[in-house]
Amino acid sequence: MANLTKSAKQVRGRKMLAVKVKNAKYNTVSSNRWLQRQLNDPYVAEAQRLKYRSRAAFKLIQLDEKFHFLGRGKRIVDLGCAPGGWTQIAAMRNKGSGEIVGMDLLPTEPIEGAILLQQDFTSQDATDKIKALLHGPADVVMSDMAANTTGVQNIDHLRTIALVEAAYEFAKEILAEGGIFIAKVFQGGTEGELLNDMKKHFSKVVHHKPDASRQDSVETYVVAIGFKG
Repeated sequence: MANLTKSAKQVRGRKMLAVKVKNAKYNTVSSNRWLQRQLNDPYVAEAQRLKYRSRAAFKLIQLDEKFHFLGRGKRIVDLGCAPGGWTQIAAMRNKGSGEIVGMDLLPTEPIEGAILLQQDFTSQDATDKIKALLHGPADVVMSDMAANTTGVQNIDHLRTIALVEAAYEFAKEILAEGGIFIAKVFQGGTEGELLNDMKKHFSKVVHHKPDASRQDSVETYVVAIGFKG
């Protein structure tokens, strides 16, 4: 097992009483399994205790513990930000400095220290609007987005990669030199032409799966560091 980050050790260290879910009359087997997994997930419990918007907040915390890209004065864009878990952590680590803009098709409850837009990031005016709000190029473009799943793994992978490609093209337009791009991908990670292009435009490209990603999940994250412009 890979070395755990600080936050992973803290969450793993909290003892939980196992909860069993009785089969409800109108629940399916899959829904009962999902409910039992939620009730016994230490990251769900810890997110609720700390009042994080979602357990996904820990994924960003652990990515930052590994790659150190959040902090005071950063200009950050969170694509597909709803319900706001990643934006919330970014705002906490900015400590009132820098600029944070989150964008999603869905509404997101206000977060202190961030500007939230309900809009498609691929729309024609999105890039210019975010640049104006950031007062300069972004230091970080991050995305925890995934396409709506169909249940067919290959199709879901292709749809998510298409979303990552769109986020990546957006990032190239808005990132400052030396900036970082982080996005969720599935299966074998970023491959082919997209991976090759990332390697041309960034000093380092790696894949990383934080401890907060469920072990049975096929998700991982592509982390592109040092944008060359």
